[in-house]
Amino acid sequence: MNLIEVQDVAKGFRVPNVRRQTVREHLLGILDPPKFRRLEVLRSVSFEVGAGESVAILGRNGSGKSTLLKLLCGIYVPDRGRVAVYASLTPVLELGVGWNPDLDAIDNIMLLGTVMGMSLAEASSATEEILAFAELEPFANLELRHYSSGMASRLAYAVAFQAVREVLVLDEVYAVGDAGFKSRCEERYRKLKAEGHTVVLVSHDERAVSLCDRALLLEGGRVAATGTPAEIYDTYVRESAHPAASPRA
Repeated sequence: MNLIEVQDVAKGFRVPNVRRQTVREHLLGILDPPKFRRLEVLRSVSFEVGAGESVAILGRNGSGKSTLLKLLCGIYVPDRGRVAVYASLTPVLELGVGWNPDLDAIDNIMLLGTVMGMSLAEASSATEEILAFAELEPFANLELRHYSSGMASRLAYAVAFQAVREVLVLDEVYAVGDAGFKSRCEERYRKLKAEGHTVVLVSHDERAVSLCDRALLLEGGRVAATGTPAEIYDTYVRESAHPAASPRA
């Protein structure tokens, strides 16, 4: 049974041709309205994710990975095609979204946990485990404004790994934290797979990609290849090293 179905999806954005930075440029621009061009980010993307399956999405910067994840999470609406998710979904996309910098870590766990679908009781009972996972116990009562970006990122992922429902969507989980944190993420990831959760992961990290059942490569807004994680990662590395040889849309 499929929990995610993406059929012939396209998504584009209007972007200005000229960027106005100074007050003078904006004033002169009153008589010259900005001109826009259409940037097609995704073009005819189709794939499915089965229940309990983990899928890695790879691609160079600008290939449409983040846009695709936001479509899965309902943040964007496709211009064409169909996106269907048949289960509750926990997204971890924009780190820091939902944080209140004036609150400490414990209060922010309650805040972000409820945003991700946890009840107050669930967030409260998981607080100690979340802080331990992120190695932030000594800073539990410190306002988040004093956290480094890495500390805040670890806290966000720690909450997400506790809040996960049937489907977990992750964007670059291996981009933050030291070796110890990455090892804990891997252990938690394996546990989620064993429990039957479905995972969609965007990453450039070979170690994270290798944990998945299947991988797909985005290139020029299209699915250029699908296969085993090892095959797709090798293709991604090869085409990143020789971009001129890669098909561009």
